[in-house]
Amino acid sequence: MSPLATHGLGKRFRREWALRDLTLEIPPGAIVGLAGPNAAGKSTLLALATGLLAPTEGTISVLGRDPLRDPGVLADVGYVAQGAPLYRSFRVAETIEFVRRTNARWDDEIVGELLTRIDSSSRVASLSEGDRARLALALVLGKRPQLVLLDEPFASLDPLAARELLQLLMDGVAETGSTVVIASHVVADIERVCDHIVLLTGGGVRLEGSVEELLDTHRLLTGPRRPLGAIRGVREVVRERHSGRQLTLLTVVEGPIVDPSWTVEPVSLEDLLLAYMAPERLPAPKTPEKVPLRWHG
Repeated sequence: MSPLATHGLGKRFRREWALRDLTLEIPPGAIVGLAGPNAAGKSTLLALATGLLAPTEGTISVLGRDPLRDPGVLADVGYVAQGAPLYRSFRVAETIEFVRRTNARWDDEIVGELLTRIDSSSRVASLSEGDRARLALALVLGKRPQLVLLDEPFASLDPLAARELLQLLMDGVAETGSTVVIASHVVADIERVCDHIVLLTGGGVRLEGSVEELLDTHRLLTGPRRPLGAIRGVREVVRERHSGRQLTLLTVVEGPIVDPSWTVEPVSLEDLLLAYMAPERLPAPKTPEKVPLRWHG
């Protein structure tokens, strides 16, 4: 059973589609990077998975159940929305007690390990961004959820706080065995921990697969600029880049590249995702407006 699966999923806000014809299946136990540019539909997908929004078309399944029609499934889902929203007037201890009482399966030990350096008598409003993010993550992992959904968890954090939160996440996931989906438009956040990628662009899935599989099947080819024909060993050319007399191709390969005029190199995950995020066609340059000349003398 997939922790999160969709079929033909679509969500429309007035005349604009945030998601359209989205079909995917996330493998159990994976740490999934839900990547994509701003407005790609990442937050909308997570809101649909938690029953906060209803689909316009298609279906979504969380742990084999419909989160909107069967909200009981959300007891096994941990969700941190963008900005880690918490009751800021509460003290830390009050926040933990509130969540403890509203979740039947609660693990004080996990929460205590994650919050050792935070004073439980402090008000949430007085905490730093990093400590608020740490508290939100601890509350989620304390549920021992089967599925953890994080929406831009590192967006407001400095690099050190982001690294600490990432380590806490990995420690907590090792303890709970949860499947994790991390939505982020920053590729570096995803690259460090994720073993599976779902890339959204224009409201649909542009690329999906394990990180190992994606890196194994893509190569950068560099050679002299020329008209392109079929290249033996290449199934698809994803992107072309011209620089003077040099041509660089991002390709999907299906065998060895035997043409010696090409230099073949592996591609980093960051370069791979950024290439797929780019628009299919670059916008045409605007024609400068013709302005009549006037004499000022």
